Amino acid sequence: MKNLKLFITAIALVFAVQVSANPEKPIKATAQLQSELVNLMGSEVPFQIENGELTVEVLFTVNYRGEVIVLEIVSDNPAAEKYIKSRINYKKVSHRTSKPGEIYMMPVRVVQS
Repeated sequence: MKNLKLFITAIALVFAVQVSANPEKPIKATAQLQSELVNLMGSEVPFQIENGELTVEVLFTVNYRGEVIVLEIVSDNPAAEKYIKSRINYKKVSHRTSKPGEIYMMPVRVVQS
């Protein structure tokens, strides 16, 4: 009987940890927020792009001070990751989050001119 109680407690604990560890899915950034971030990034890219085009996914949040905090940049080009992060990380935007800790996802298409 003691082993059964221990087993049930262990299963309940594992289930609780799994449920609480599930991260929220990122939401798509609003058009206004995307526009502000694109303006911060600028139109000139100081790195080479294979095939003339590159798509990058940027995961970020906006803190209570209105600063963009870059969480992750998914790209095959390390120079693009470094450039985008340097241009938007900790920069102020006018967007205010509806809920603290909201995570946004924004695809960025970079085209070599």
